[in-house]
Amino acid sequence: MRIIKLNAIGSTNHFLKELSSQESCENFTVVSTEFQTDGKGQRGSGWLSEVGNNLTFSVLYNQKLKEFSSLFTLNIIVGLSIVEALQLVSDLNFFIKWPNDILAENKKIGGILIENTFKNSNDVQSIIGIGLNINQSQFENLPQASSLFLLENKFFYREAILVSIINKLEHNLNQLPILGETYFWDLYHSFLFKKEVVSTFESVDGNRFVGKIKEVTRDGKLAVLQEDDSIHFYDIKEIKMLY
Repeated sequence: MRIIKLNAIGSTNHFLKELSSQESCENFTVVSTEFQTDGKGQRGSGWLSEVGNNLTFSVLYNQKLKEFSSLFTLNIIVGLSIVEALQLVSDLNFFIKWPNDILAENKKIGGILIENTFKNSNDVQSIIGIGLNINQSQFENLPQASSLFLLENKFFYREAILVSIINKLEHNLNQLPILGETYFWDLYHSFLFKKEVVSTFESVDGNRFVGKIKEVTRDGKLAVLQEDDSIHFYDIKEIKMLY
């Protein structure tokens, strides 16, 4: 794998997108930075990270659309690859919170932001942005956030975790044609945060309600069983879980 390390940059996703437009980059080319000034999370939220304590990087992956029944399959494989890599260095309980958060012991330690560009009807370029709180010790006004360091009271070698995540991602994507999508979707649901647990949600208009997550559909929608026994399906920007 090719890893490009930068001290500081606006956005690793933007840098990698520009780089791939200027030169030929192989799959799993990585851009990593110690400090990102314009990082973005889901719903357009900012992603701030202490300098030199965490992992902030982006990965290039060019795919054939026919390889996936939906683009969200890539999201779940990325999430699974992160969890599998973290399990190699920690005994914490890890979860994937829909749509793209990584949790440890119910605390958010990371997030994923995938930007897809359609090159033609069959080819898609994906820039996979990943942020993970590794050794950060303070989180101001972020009660749900934490890091591996805070949860385990020890420092972690960030470089080894980064390489492990890329290796897991490459392995899983190579196994996809062999094992099939259903294998990875079943595994994803085993890590899905609050699956089959009564939880409180808030819709985009501010309405709060109680429901139970049943699954994430192949097109990335959250299926929630509500109190009247009806199942409703929500897109990423239509609902959020309160926990």
